[in-house]
Formats: sequence, structure tokens, C-alpha cells
Amino acid sequence: MADTVPLLTQADLALASDQNALKDKVIVVTGAGAGIGQAMALDFARAGAHLVLIGRTQEKLEAVYDQIEAETDTQPIILPVDLADITPDNARELAHGIEQTYGRLDGVLLNASLLGDKMSIAQYSPTVWRKVMQVNLDSSFYLSQALMPLLQASSHGRLIFTTSSVGRKGRGYWGAYAVSKFATEGLMQTLADEVGTVSPLRVHCINPGGTRTAMRATAYPAEDPSEVPAPEAHTAFYRYLMSDHSQAFNGISWDARDFLTD
Repeated sequence: MADTVPLLTQADLALASDQNALKDKVIVVTGAGAGIGQAMALDFARAGAHLVLIGRTQEKLEAVYDQIEAETDTQPIILPVDLADITPDNARELAHGIEQTYGRLDGVLLNASLLGDKMSIAQYSPTVWRKVMQVNLDSSFYLSQALMPLLQASSHGRLIFTTSSVGRKGRGYWGAYAVSKFATEGLMQTLADEVGTVSPLRVHCINPGGTRTAMRATAYPAEDPSEVPAPEAHTAFYRYLMSDHSQAFNGISWDARDFLTD
């Protein structure tokens, strides 16, 4: 596992900029109905990937499906799943369905997250705490474990978790969200160390930083949305990390804002 984040340039990202950068790869994206998940799902499909779209709201997933179908020749499927309720058995069933449909899996972007309450630990509701941990951490463990055999069978498997700056240095009043992201960093590092020398699978975290999403608006209600980048500004970096070109890197917690495009 890498101890330092390597220097990447826009020239490196350009290696994955062509329309076939992800051709025929099968990629799962959670939280695919809106925000970063939606933007990355659309971009991956435009680069040739077949998408498995996971999210809570069927109508939102159908809208993304329709856009992918209209703009690309790929074959997406939608799986309306509330990660607050997913179990290890559900995750294994999902993995079996992907194997039956596509025969393989090349990438997973675990993007879905729940903000929860912004309040002190002393006041935090145990019920909300448990739900945030289930969505942000437990579901990632269940899905990673269930999908690992398919990912490890791929010649260039990718497993990407979503982290946050508050998951690297604790910040008051971020409660379960911050703690769940600390744990996500640990899960990524542990998995990356386990698989890095025994399979082609590469495991990473991405911290999107401030991005124009519904969660950001909830967390920072007084912020002018135009002052933070749209999700589409991150597509070049996410695509690069999901592509074969990033095979040399493993176990890194990246800051997507280091690689913003206009």
C-alpha cells in the first residue's frame, strides 16, 4: 500500500479521456440517482462501461437509465436498494445477479452516503447513529465482501470508497458521518493491503471535497452553490482511477479537488 499520494497531472488523466477508456467494463455505482453518483455513472457509460445503478429512488434511477440508453450503446440495469436495509444475504444475491447477467464485474464505486445529524456526540441520537453507520460503513463492507470474488477475477478490478476530510481529522459536530468516514478509510487500507500483492484488484478512497450536491447544501445551507464545483468537474479523475491506466496505484486516499477540470 502506498504511503504517499503520487503526483498525477492532467496529462495522466488524459490517458483515460477517449470514448473507449472503459469499454465493456461492468461497473457498479451506488447512490447513482443523483449528484456525484449520477455524474460518474453517466461518464462511465459514455466511456463504454455497462452500469449497475444502485440507489434508493427508482424514479431517479430510471431517469439516469433513460439518459444512458439515449446517449450510449451500453446496457445498464437498475437496482432500487435502500442501503439502510441491506443485509449480507442481500449483497450476495446482488453479486449473484450481476454474475448471471454480465458474467463478471470490473469496478465498484461506493458513493452513497448519509449525512445524519450535525450535533455533538453528547446529544447524538443512537438511532440516527446506527442508520448512518449502516449506510456509510456496514453496507460498504457487505457489498465489498460479496463482490470481491468477481472483482478479483477481473484483470483490472477497481473498488473505490467515498471518504471526506472529516474522516481524516476529527471535526466537532459532524457526529456519525465523520466517524463512519474514519472507518471507511480503515476499511480501504485494510482491503488494499490484503489484495494488493495477490490479485490485480486495486482499492482506493476518494474525497470529493466540496461539490454541488444535495448533501452539501444540507451541510452548508448558507453556502452559495455556485462557489463549489459541479459533480461533472470530477469525471476525468474518477474515470482515470477506474481505468486500466491506474493499475500502478493501490491503497491511496485521494482528494478529487486536486484534479479538477473546468
